Amino acid sequence: MRVWLQVLSVLTSVIVIPSVAAAQGSIAGSVRDASGAVLPGVTVEASSPALIEKTRSVVTDGTGQYKIVDLRPGTYTVTFALPGFSTVRRDGIELNGAFTATVNADLRVGAVAETITVSGETPIVDIQSTTRQQVLDHGVIDSVPTGRLVQNLGVLLPGVSVSGGLTLNGVGTQDVGGSSGNVRAQHGQHAGGDD
Repeated sequence: MRVWLQVLSVLTSVIVIPSVAAAQGSIAGSVRDASGAVLPGVTVEASSPALIEKTRSVVTDGTGQYKIVDLRPGTYTVTFALPGFSTVRRDGIELNGAFTATVNADLRVGAVAETITVSGETPIVDIQSTTRQQVLDHGVIDSVPTGRLVQNLGVLLPGVSVSGGLTLNGVGTQDVGGSSGNVRAQHGQHAGGDD
């Protein structure tokens, strides 16, 4: 039994760790001027307390496009700056999982010290990739009566089901109400009584 638990642990690590490492969000978009022409060379900075370095920046390419990748989940502020144009700042960009938020900007000619702050909600549709992802936050996990194993939480996502094939300590069956929870098998007991 212990060997099966070790094998299951190793398989879970091989599957879960790469998927967690790959669950990095990104911010992408384009920058234009007031006439609608693309602006190459614009410095785009994403800042957040979620980043170790606190700020990550890129420069728009020849078509005015940019993409800031490998961003941790959190709330971001995106700033667009180009000499001779007003600085534009977008606050409250929320990233969860591998979501790619599209944040476009229109810069207008202005004083160097002028900053325009645009407040708005995070885009809810990821138009950069076709990956479908669901994030369960602690509020949902704490309020739903279920076990705390990955298998028990996975079935909370729409489209995920558990087949009744393998049943190792409740793994492979639906745990309703946390009845099997994180139960471990007892070792060293005989069928006839206590040791």
